[in-house]
Amino acid sequence: MNKLLTAENSGTPLIIIEKTTYQGWLENQDKPSQTWLENTQFSGQGLALIPNNQGELSKALFVVADAHDFFACGDLIKKLPQGQYLLQADDEHIEAISFGWLVGAYTYDRYITNKNDKPLARLAINNADMVESAIKFAQATALTRDLINTPAADMMPVDIAKAAMALAEQFNGNVKQIIGDELLVHNYPTIHAVGRASVHKPRLVDLTWGNSNNPQVTLVGKGVCFDSGGLDMKPAAGMRNMKKDMGGAAHVLGLAQLIMAHNLPINLRVLIPAVENAVSSNALRPGDVVTTRKGLTVEIHNTDAEGRLVLCDALCEAENDEPALIIDYATLTGAMRVALGTELPGFFSNNDQVATDITTAGLRNSDPVWRMPLHKPYDNLFDSTIADMTNCPSQPFGGAITAALYLQRFVEKTDWVHFDVMAFNIRQLSGRPLGGEAFGIRAVFDYLQARFK
Repeated sequence: MNKLLTAENSGTPLIIIEKTTYQGWLENQDKPSQTWLENTQFSGQGLALIPNNQGELSKALFVVADAHDFFACGDLIKKLPQGQYLLQADDEHIEAISFGWLVGAYTYDRYITNKNDKPLARLAINNADMVESAIKFAQATALTRDLINTPAADMMPVDIAKAAMALAEQFNGNVKQIIGDELLVHNYPTIHAVGRASVHKPRLVDLTWGNSNNPQVTLVGKGVCFDSGGLDMKPAAGMRNMKKDMGGAAHVLGLAQLIMAHNLPINLRVLIPAVENAVSSNALRPGDVVTTRKGLTVEIHNTDAEGRLVLCDALCEAENDEPALIIDYATLTGAMRVALGTELPGFFSNNDQVATDITTAGLRNSDPVWRMPLHKPYDNLFDSTIADMTNCPSQPFGGAITAALYLQRFVEKTDWVHFDVMAFNIRQLSGRPLGGEAFGIRAVFDYLQARFK
């Protein structure tokens, strides 16, 4: 990425403007440029390559609807001919353009034998700080996408742990793990219960970084590396993309990379319960009762509601430190996708101000999020006749809300945010290819940066 975006002051001019300013811009251009755009029937939107008198590329023009949109220029890097371009744009648009330029270069080609090695265009911006910042955000987005896109065969609990250790090594952090039956010894019974049927041992990955004197922020990410549904097995169509069920883990690692790369003055902890929800002779059964780390007993109504089970033990542990804030990310419910679609992540929070500030941050940087209600009257839907609660209601309505209410029982006294994300693009958009995607991590980072200066 360093080569695709540089802090220089040379290159073919690349002019990026908004559609509403195009006519005014055109009137101030030389006659040959005006004639070229007229004769090529340029519509005043999209890309135009303008030659000089010798037929060589003189400048490139890219007209967008909204240059504040961080993805407006997401496809531009792959549309321009090879070479270096010098950005000419309003200062208020440079941050969005820089990010869109870099994320548009993303491709996941780990398993492609004949890779496309054609060099991409390069963009020069006469602002070193902006270049450095854009690279950090694009790298965090790429990390999140890469982890989600990797097939489950190569992204099991041990691989999530390796990704966490690589980050810790890069930024001088520390990683501890509790693996297999040691989860029972250290009282993480629901993580063990969900993951015990797999040959890939379940584990709790615990990354720490920063000065312990700083305010603590704890991130918790659902790391279900593949979700068969357990004994309540998913149909084939529902199982096809379940490699992405560790998307919560990918999100907290991407967010952690942003926090560490920017050296935010916080004491960071990242907890990832990493498991495979598999089927075997010792698999968790419908009707079983498990005791959580908190001590609450849970009757298993459905083994496919396993994400909340692994998260609840981690959330209980997260609150032990009395952090300033707990944030969890999870690919938790299809109900959230029904409510908001696949491209708008929903979140819940027990703190109105935190929720408002995160929403505002997301609107500024094209990372929108939508708050959902923690509707307490639905709590009694978890009633069980033989345990303290069930892991999910027997009726399907309000599934994203009830899942959040389940998690809230394990966060009693700490400000908390729960993201229920798709973690996957099911259609190709500007700067957003099919496959793994980061939702809400830039919104949360901007919030954290503003709060913990």
